[in-house]
Amino acid sequence: MAALSPSVSAVSPRQTRILPVHRLNSISPPQSIAEWWASEQQSGSAEAAAVAEAAELLRTGNTPVGFPTETVYGLGADATRSAAVQGIYRAKQRPRDNPLIVHVDSEDMIERLLNPPAKDTEANGPKNTKRTIPDIYRPLIERFWPGPLTILLPNPPNSILAPEVTAKLHMFGVRIPSSPFARLLIHATGRPLAAPSANASTKPSPTIAQHVYHDLQGRIDLILDGGPCGVGVESTVVDGLSSPPAILRPGGVGIDEIRACPGWEKVRKAYKDEALQLKEIPPAPGMKYRHYSPKADVVLFETGSNPTSISRRVNADLKNTAVGARKVGFIRTRTWEYALGLAPPSSPPPSGEIGSMTSFTLEVEYHPTTYSTIKTTKTIYDIHLGQKTEDIARGLFAALRAMDLEDVDIIYVEGIPDNEGELAAAVMNRLRKAAEVEIRKGQA
Repeated sequence: MAALSPSVSAVSPRQTRILPVHRLNSISPPQSIAEWWASEQQSGSAEAAAVAEAAELLRTGNTPVGFPTETVYGLGADATRSAAVQGIYRAKQRPRDNPLIVHVDSEDMIERLLNPPAKDTEANGPKNTKRTIPDIYRPLIERFWPGPLTILLPNPPNSILAPEVTAKLHMFGVRIPSSPFARLLIHATGRPLAAPSANASTKPSPTIAQHVYHDLQGRIDLILDGGPCGVGVESTVVDGLSSPPAILRPGGVGIDEIRACPGWEKVRKAYKDEALQLKEIPPAPGMKYRHYSPKADVVLFETGSNPTSISRRVNADLKNTAVGARKVGFIRTRTWEYALGLAPPSSPPPSGEIGSMTSFTLEVEYHPTTYSTIKTTKTIYDIHLGQKTEDIARGLFAALRAMDLEDVDIIYVEGIPDNEGELAAAVMNRLRKAAEVEIRKGQA
């Protein structure tokens, strides 16, 4: 079993603060990041002070900082200092054989990672060997950066990255976020930031600052609150160092979009949706261990499952688990009716707002024997994520967390077709990793 970071009880409780940076996270500055930061510093705004404080903590401290990106909230630390990166593993309780993605503000910062200063011990070795981003990535960079795409690069022998970032692999993952605010924070810090999602390990990824606070309060000092994230799932991870190139994790950039780029026509899928217990170190995050999981058991129904069969399965579960599962949740996407038709006429009507939760009580008869009947009351929760894949992706993690806050015992989720593009594939990838049970078409 992989070594885990010290237990939470071994870490002294911290006073976690949330500082709002909504204005900075909601604008697209016309000038360069450097000019934008200089202007904000001169303004003396509260948001600029929050960024300056976070940057100082990242440069000098060993406790990570929560911050928004376009995908999900990240938990950032100076990627060049081991003590700082170890703080990520401690705060998240993350297995140490799970590599981290490096976030940078520019290609210049990547070039500095690929070409670190030579060490004295290498004085007699080859000199001035310029390393650059491999040409295979150039079409992707031109089309998708800045954006939710992570590429794998060879880690130089004299790398300045902390070894904990790569989990001792000979490569590292890097991306330039499309979020101007994330690039602003990186620029203000002047360091590449290792930044996995800012959640407790295995839990649903955070898409608002309150999610970060819920998981990590007392473990980190500062969260920058920029409001909800736009994409809702993590970046796509690609490996152009292999032949043919591969997608290691589905995310915000689609496979068809990638295949339209020169040199990537034959890109293959190198990920599986199940949580793998690999013995070797995975080359990218999200390939190993159970991920994105709420406390409740999750039952995922593949798209195309017969509605009558689904209702029959759920009704049987309700009766069979009358003593155990007191709270039951439904997360709907495109075809399921409200609470699968279980709502009595007296229950409140569902909210028309996408992502909002409605609840009602339901009396269920339980028959432990042929001659006995027990009636019990259950609380039913329902969330509709909407029809559009973008809305489903944006609201998925928040819906799982909302069910967690209500201590729901079991959650039934309506899947979507995963052949409708990489965002749909990413949604189903996350759901399959979260699910205890997956019901495929024809099984219900």
